[in-house]
Amino acid sequence: MGNIAAIVGRPNVGKSTLFNRLTEARSAIVDEVSGVTRDRIYGKTEWNGVEFSVVDTGGYVTNSDDIFEEEIKKQVFLAIEESSVILFLVDVLSGITDLDQSIAQILRKSKKKILLVVNKVDNSARQYDANVFYKLGLGEIYTLSSINGSGTGELLDDLVKLFDNNEPEEELDLPKFAVVGRPNVGKSSLVNALVDEERNIVTPIAGTTRDSINSRYNKFGYDFIIVDTAGLRRKQKVNEDLEFYSVIRAIRAIENSDVCLLLLDATRGVEAQDVNILSLIRKNNKGVVILVNKWDLIEKDNSATEEFTKSIKEKFAPFQDLPIIFVSALTKQRIHKALETAIQVFKNRKQRISTSKLNEIMLAVIQAYPPPSEKGKFVKIKYVTQLPTHTPTFAFFCNLPQYVKSSYKRYLENKLRAKFDFTGVPIQIFLRKK
Repeated sequence: MGNIAAIVGRPNVGKSTLFNRLTEARSAIVDEVSGVTRDRIYGKTEWNGVEFSVVDTGGYVTNSDDIFEEEIKKQVFLAIEESSVILFLVDVLSGITDLDQSIAQILRKSKKKILLVVNKVDNSARQYDANVFYKLGLGEIYTLSSINGSGTGELLDDLVKLFDNNEPEEELDLPKFAVVGRPNVGKSSLVNALVDEERNIVTPIAGTTRDSINSRYNKFGYDFIIVDTAGLRRKQKVNEDLEFYSVIRAIRAIENSDVCLLLLDATRGVEAQDVNILSLIRKNNKGVVILVNKWDLIEKDNSATEEFTKSIKEKFAPFQDLPIIFVSALTKQRIHKALETAIQVFKNRKQRISTSKLNEIMLAVIQAYPPPSEKGKFVKIKYVTQLPTHTPTFAFFCNLPQYVKSSYKRYLENKLRAKFDFTGVPIQIFLRKK
């Protein structure tokens, strides 16, 4: 789980071009999550049947012209800590620079799998010049041109072999809940409120990844695993100031869970980063429960929860079918309600609806409001079925799938949600040719 490749290197060696090239190799499953002012930094992609995430560490630096060595080293340390494989990008035109040397030195000391990638190699003379990079002592070099894409195939072939793709021996088959949110929103306090009540109910589980502490929660009739990425590795202060850190953390936690408890800070409302995290959760098709933490600090009148709920839904549109619970990790207010809801979302995500029932309900809905005609062509949806995927995915078979607009797909989704309980769960809808 959680194959992450991080791209590191000096400014202007072509990190973001390589990032785009790798993630768009299969644009079908790539969806990038953008920060407010930043470039695309996170993409999910797939090669030879292996899915992985690509993170461009350079996308996090605010103004890259005057970026100094310190910042770059931070990104390198970060990549070492948080990714499975590192792509170290250098530029054949500038040869080996001092900064390349010092990055290589850090990488050689780490025990990480590293691929040294020489960019801008688009003719045989440059192919020859690239050999100088063997001096960096990082083994084999991969030459490519991220602008025209030559050489990317070989790189990807070897990259996916380096991931640890054999599924780990099945950890307990229990629901996995991840606590995610911006820094300082109260993730650790929430986990502690759940777990620390009696230490003996928590059993650290062997074989879990080194960077998230998985605790088993087993009492009051609940049994599940909390994937906690919060209070980890505080010692490396160097990374604490990088927002980047929390984003990669969130990616990890989300990819390894079934349902995410997304914590918002009641005193701050919904911020851009919250919207980012929610879109990550949706793109990974995980269940979600919104927890508004620190609710004990809010001056409340009767309409406070309604107003807050309304503002959350506006910010998180179009995904509206979200459970929202007002909690306080400090006073443990509604913590159990949060758990019950997470268990319910887990069930919603797993539910399978029989084809006969789906057709009986959905064909009537479609008949009541058929897809609008396009250019005099009428779309006829004949049949619907739920696909055997991990998350709720429905295929509607029809004569002209290309004429069905996304607004009609939303109508179908809303009707599915109205008839069946999919609260907190992203739904995928495909129109297929009969």
